[in-house]
Amino acid sequence: MRDADNIRQVEALTPDMMGFICWEGSRRHVSRLPDYLPETCRRVGVFVNPEIGYIQERIKTFRLDLVQLHGHETPEFCRSIKEEGLKSGHSLQIIKAFGVAPDEPFPRTEDYEADCDFFLFDTRCPTAGGSGRTFDWNVLQNYHGHTPFFLSGGIGPDSTDRLRSFSHPAWAGVDLNSRFETATAQKDVGRLSDFIKDLRGQNISEN
Repeated sequence: MRDADNIRQVEALTPDMMGFICWEGSRRHVSRLPDYLPETCRRVGVFVNPEIGYIQERIKTFRLDLVQLHGHETPEFCRSIKEEGLKSGHSLQIIKAFGVAPDEPFPRTEDYEADCDFFLFDTRCPTAGGSGRTFDWNVLQNYHGHTPFFLSGGIGPDSTDRLRSFSHPAWAGVDLNSRFETATAQKDVGRLSDFIKDLRGQNISEN
């Protein structure tokens, strides 16, 4: 999200969180502070292999509530972000993303349990950015951790039936992006509205 009017429109749908891409390698990179930031939902900064100083600057500028990490960040790095946030008076939560592929071993999440508040499982792809493709959610039955997770990767307006049939005790919500866009970083408010209403009936959250 980076267009002020679009941010206001999406905020009116009362999502739980709204994401801001803080990685220059993405077409959705937010290069400057938007003219409006949401006040009624939590703000998520999305990073890939960032420097601590860059995260600190973005936390302050965007008044972030959560930091979402999509690179090769270690558990120690996740811990240091939370510690630095507390030093500056920010109670941050950490989302660590993991790529999932059916023909590869399930990601080792155990080492991150103590230092992350949420995991995000996305379709594994060669680049750090999302692929817009859905992976086989059945592989998540291999996840036995206690950290709640978000489901990501190619979720769109036609995904409601699959979501109704999916179940996992640690499932906390879904991450919505490219399949709800009319243009890069511009969300289709009508489609989002219909989808969120449907999700709310299933008591899961959306980012």
